[in-house]
Amino acid sequence: MQGLVIKSTGSWYTVKGADGALYDCRMRGKMRLQGSKATNPVAVGDQVLFDHDERDGSVITELLPRRNYIIRKATNLSKQTHVLAANIDQALLLVTLFQPRISLGFIDRFLLTAEAYGIPCKVIFNKTDLWGPDAYEVYDEMLNIYKPAGYPLDHCSTQNGEGLDRIRTWLKDKTTLISGFSGVGKSSLLNALYPELQLRTGNISDYSQKGKHTTTFAELFEATKHTQIIDTPGIKELGIIDINGYELSHHFPEMRAFLKNCKFNTCTHTHEPQCAVLAAVEAGKIAPERYRSYLSILHNEDQFN
Repeated sequence: MQGLVIKSTGSWYTVKGADGALYDCRMRGKMRLQGSKATNPVAVGDQVLFDHDERDGSVITELLPRRNYIIRKATNLSKQTHVLAANIDQALLLVTLFQPRISLGFIDRFLLTAEAYGIPCKVIFNKTDLWGPDAYEVYDEMLNIYKPAGYPLDHCSTQNGEGLDRIRTWLKDKTTLISGFSGVGKSSLLNALYPELQLRTGNISDYSQKGKHTTTFAELFEATKHTQIIDTPGIKELGIIDINGYELSHHFPEMRAFLKNCKFNTCTHTHEPQCAVLAAVEAGKIAPERYRSYLSILHNEDQFN
């Protein structure tokens, strides 16, 4: 039988079969020995083949070819990876200016990862009902940083409904991965967009001002007949993989236009003479915040050093 993986709990997978029924599946043991460094060889969004036996249960026997996937380093296991989701059309990164506080480094790492795997991404700023005039000034600064790089930004509030119609239209007829820090309101946003989902939500910790995990495992929801949402647990950190130092700038869209004009093909855009990227930063054609993120990733990721 063929089916779609709609939930992964680490050891068990919920698979929606072609007959529309849901099957709790284990993974055939030898599938773990195919050279993959991923902690989860099968991920939400995967198409799989599985055997169903009323007595012995269901077993995933084969992972079908993926159209794409998005991956990150596994927590505390620097040599292993974790597939966030597979076969997705786009990604929505939900962020907040505060509660929890915005992290440009995290945004840039997520955009870089999505870019590396060819997945279009949109950044949504949530909780506008908490914004004052200063917050809108910060949001305008975000527009100045990310729009020149080609990334669409939007803002919303699950409390007063601002922006929800725009987001619902953007999600329509697509399979979308939704990600972000714990506490940014992913589950609340999905409940506001699609009340029938009735996802569990949590509050921000008063002590740390960080979110509490309410989504424990990645799960795919069919919001409408052709609109699928993959909700993921809140991410605390995002390690970059499968990219070398010379390729890094290729995944910053605003840098790509200048790369061919650098004197050296192996330019790192840090100190080399006749570097077109450095010249573009100095000329204000590349946002300095994005360039600083590039330098931070280049200098702090083990694989680049």
